[in-house]
Amino acid sequence: MLPLTRRHFLRSAAVLAAAGASPIRAPLVLAQTAAKIGTAVLGDYALAGPIIIALDKGLFKDEGLNVEFVPFRGGPDLVKATIAGEILIGAAGSTDILVFREAGMPLKMIATHTEGNHFTLNVAPDVNAVSDLKGKAIGVTRVGATTWVFARMVAQQQKWDADRDVKIVGLGGLDAQLAALSRKEIHAFVWGDGGAVTQLEGKSKVLMRLDKVTPRWISQIQYTSEDSIKRNADTIRKAMRAIFKAIRFMSQSPRDAAEIASKKLGWSVEAVLGAHKISSPLFSHDGTVSMEALASMQDTLLEYGVIKKKLPIEEHVAKGFTPVRL
Repeated sequence: MLPLTRRHFLRSAAVLAAAGASPIRAPLVLAQTAAKIGTAVLGDYALAGPIIIALDKGLFKDEGLNVEFVPFRGGPDLVKATIAGEILIGAAGSTDILVFREAGMPLKMIATHTEGNHFTLNVAPDVNAVSDLKGKAIGVTRVGATTWVFARMVAQQQKWDADRDVKIVGLGGLDAQLAALSRKEIHAFVWGDGGAVTQLEGKSKVLMRLDKVTPRWISQIQYTSEDSIKRNADTIRKAMRAIFKAIRFMSQSPRDAAEIASKKLGWSVEAVLGAHKISSPLFSHDGTVSMEALASMQDTLLEYGVIKKKLPIEEHVAKGFTPVRL
């Protein structure tokens, strides 16, 4: 091959230019930041729906993120993965931040995910009122869990002795609750908006949303590790914007959102719409944290012995992440 001289190069370039040729350029590909977002469970529309929707609608990609959604089998496992740096943002029940901060976990709440209390009291089809549950059993996930606290608060509202007038039983997951309900070992159970699914199937019915018995409350939150705040604050903010854009879409287009979420949740579209009816009035639209509600929750957990120490409430929340601007 003859050597390419400067004269030959300039001559060739002139010929190409005269012919209207343009140099071939590789397409510009912007690298996307990888991140994992977890939820304490999959089977709760208010909790998992925004992440499912944000992925389907490309909202994370719009923020330059390549997100993987990882649903867990409970809050403790999600907390461990978040502390270990395996999960960037965890979405879970709000009491986790109070319980795990007291235990010394370097965890911070970054946003309200669902306001108020979207948990529900689900009853056997032949139960028509809360008063019908006196002398019967109510299923909860475990003794000492938030669902256990809510069951005791139902008893308190009815002016019952929670240890004598009603039996509160720790059973675990939803399948175990439904099995016990079908055998009439329990007549009610406390769950999230997934109660809409079992109601549609005729296995139970949603008697009430539990914000009727709780004081000021926050149902679900987003949290991250203190280390992630130091290292990945900008990525966290981008992910949060995508999540809250998805919540806005869920509010504005409930049926479209239900059709998307139903595939991942394994629910019918009508069941998702039932869950939407329960939870959508409580969707947070910018993540703002009510310190008064958080303090009220802390007092309640102290009263029921779930936590033992009253830490300064502001220590539980990271500053600078809310309100989320869309």
